[in-house]
Amino acid sequence: MLKLEGLTTTFGKTCAVQDVSLSIPAGQFVGVIGRSGAGKSTLLRTINRLAEPTSGRVIWRDADMTGVSGSQLRDWRRRCSMVFQQFNLVGRLDVLNNVLMGRLTQTPFWRAVTKTWSSEDRALAFAALDQFDISGLASQRADQLSGGQQQRVAICRALMQDPEIILADEPVASLDPRNTGIVMDALALVNRQFGLTVLCNLHSLDLARGYCDRLVGMANGRVVFDGTPAALTDAAARELYGMDADEVIGPDRAAKPPVA
Repeated sequence: MLKLEGLTTTFGKTCAVQDVSLSIPAGQFVGVIGRSGAGKSTLLRTINRLAEPTSGRVIWRDADMTGVSGSQLRDWRRRCSMVFQQFNLVGRLDVLNNVLMGRLTQTPFWRAVTKTWSSEDRALAFAALDQFDISGLASQRADQLSGGQQQRVAICRALMQDPEIILADEPVASLDPRNTGIVMDALALVNRQFGLTVLCNLHSLDLARGYCDRLVGMANGRVVFDGTPAALTDAAARELYGMDADEVIGPDRAAKPPVA
């Protein structure tokens, strides 16, 4: 179980995350929702220590992750893998080597520099790509792919870290509707088939309601809603999003269910 206890993160005089306390069972798919600037991205970055908490604790399986450093911090970031909005791939490298970069915490750095990965690592990378129907792209440069393809490559790279948690920070914000569905299906597959805990920042409430087991709504750095998608009524959404509510509620109330 992932536990956040009074988690607070400040930047100068700005308090981006304020006294957040949550308990997230292993294997749950959690959608983090709220307006831009609500603290969603900072919350995810604080969980895996890309942003340092000012106070509070991040606990995973009864171990406090807020005080670890060095090799223990690297191991925590391996187990708590990030998927970013802008993919963060190396455009000049082919897809296979981008995916294999996920093994850097578990293999000598010289293998990445010389591209002499072990046969076992290469097999794992091809298997990950095959899971998301993109193994045929292994030899293509990453910067030649569509946005949806690049994000699936980024998810494969995250899986190569052998994580227990996936933190997806606005993973579909820059994608068209078709690729949005493909990437959300990929995250659902990671959650359902591999049993990984997924925390995913989302702007669209249709997506959040259609894919997530639980929604956590944030406003001004605080958690102001925590419940099932069914419990987030349009009235509650309007209170959470204010004037932006009509934009995020959307006309389609029957979101496509995730893949099994």
